[in-house]
Amino acid sequence: MQGPMKKLIEASYLTAENAAEYRTILRYFYLQHERMRDFISPEEVLDYMRSVPHYEHYEEEQLLVQLAQLVKWKNLNARQDMTNAKTIEEYKKKRFRYQSTPYTIEIERMVATLEKKSGESFGGSLEKSQFDRLLESVNKLDHELKSGLSESPETYMLLWEDLLHYFRTIRTSTADYIAYINSEQTDQRMQSEAFLVYKSQFTTYLRDFIVSLQKTSFQISDQLERMDQQVVEPFFDKLADHKRQIPRLEEIGEEMVLEWYQEFHDFWRVMRSWFIGSVSQSSELEMLQLQTNEMIRRITRYVQRMSERHHSHHSRKKDYLHLAGLFSGSRSMEDAHQLSAVVFGSMTIRHLKIEEDTTENIHSDVWEEEPIILPIKPRIRTYKEKTKPGAMESNAEKKKALREQYLAEKEQEQRMIETLFINRKMILSELGVVEPFVRKVILSWIGKAMASKKQVIKTDYGFTVSVQVHRDRKTVLHAADGVLKMPDVTLEMKGGSSVGTGSND
Repeated sequence: MQGPMKKLIEASYLTAENAAEYRTILRYFYLQHERMRDFISPEEVLDYMRSVPHYEHYEEEQLLVQLAQLVKWKNLNARQDMTNAKTIEEYKKKRFRYQSTPYTIEIERMVATLEKKSGESFGGSLEKSQFDRLLESVNKLDHELKSGLSESPETYMLLWEDLLHYFRTIRTSTADYIAYINSEQTDQRMQSEAFLVYKSQFTTYLRDFIVSLQKTSFQISDQLERMDQQVVEPFFDKLADHKRQIPRLEEIGEEMVLEWYQEFHDFWRVMRSWFIGSVSQSSELEMLQLQTNEMIRRITRYVQRMSERHHSHHSRKKDYLHLAGLFSGSRSMEDAHQLSAVVFGSMTIRHLKIEEDTTENIHSDVWEEEPIILPIKPRIRTYKEKTKPGAMESNAEKKKALREQYLAEKEQEQRMIETLFINRKMILSELGVVEPFVRKVILSWIGKAMASKKQVIKTDYGFTVSVQVHRDRKTVLHAADGVLKMPDVTLEMKGGSSVGTGSND
């Protein structure tokens, strides 16, 4: 298990007071390392420093002090050079040659890569070929596992490095490109008129990637689904054998071997999770498909908005002349009315508006209520509504009348509902034509019963109804305002009313 993170002293030169000079020195060591030159003399470094325009007067003593500091920071290793000593004084000076450490090489390599980044924008790409190459490597691994891994460990290490390279390229390139598309700068450019030139290029690029992704990624997922940790364990043994064959002066302990296996397993688990996902989380592959589709939809929306803005400033004269020609060519007034309905919509729509809470009847329809009268006020600043003092009016009588009217309506509805029960049962297929409110009541009972385990409900009329739906029988419920095709239903009254012996004639 990894312990606490230590301080990275090797990166101190990046933020030191004379960081520019330290970085120039170590950049030279990095470039020489890339040319396979490891041990560099101070004279060579001094010549290089003085060749840089800003350091023409760079002193040797300053260089020796800074080289010593870089040795303390573990950026350089110093080795005494005794080959060129011609005198005792030269030997006593302890002339050194310097070699950059592995940490320094990696830090400079990372910094050099960062310097190549263009501004603050992301790079990346959606490369179809990387998926094809990864699929080829996975298929090759599957073939080798089935054939018993008869090749040399070096061959399998090359195959492992191919898997690492292609998968890491897919992850970094796609993540960077998605970040580039979702960045604020790209979003602003997409909303400009200049983006119309690149619209087709973007959409074609994204769609081709999705098509290729669907062809290869699912094959990779299927292969990885079958190749779990136990299946690939012999392959990891071959990789460990190859690492053991590399000559090293230090002894390879059990702890180092466990670190190798942990590295193998971690990468394999990450790659399978990226393509397959887990129980609690969807795969990154699915997220990539969703984000790519969303990018296409976003580009299409931007292009549509720009096209609408572009056409809104154009004259509609030709459109109107074309419509006039269509109307002029109509054979009859009826054809002209139909064309007008298609072009302009219906001309006879009635808009109804009523006050809220005008009735307590939940089965009442809008057109059965009285419309509201809206007074129109003048649109002038000097207009003020006339006010007059008024007294408090008692609405007790009006409320009483409305209450009695409501109770009478509910009583009438209840009697009408109860007369539909024959021997405390109501079968929809045996009913004749019913009132619209009856249909609404029956459907509300059925809906409430479907939400109940026992399919038994308490009605607003004081009795209980058991609902049984016969899905194997179809019937037609006739009402005054239309018909409703539905399964036959039997409603049985359980109690609360002595009525229920009427006739449905």
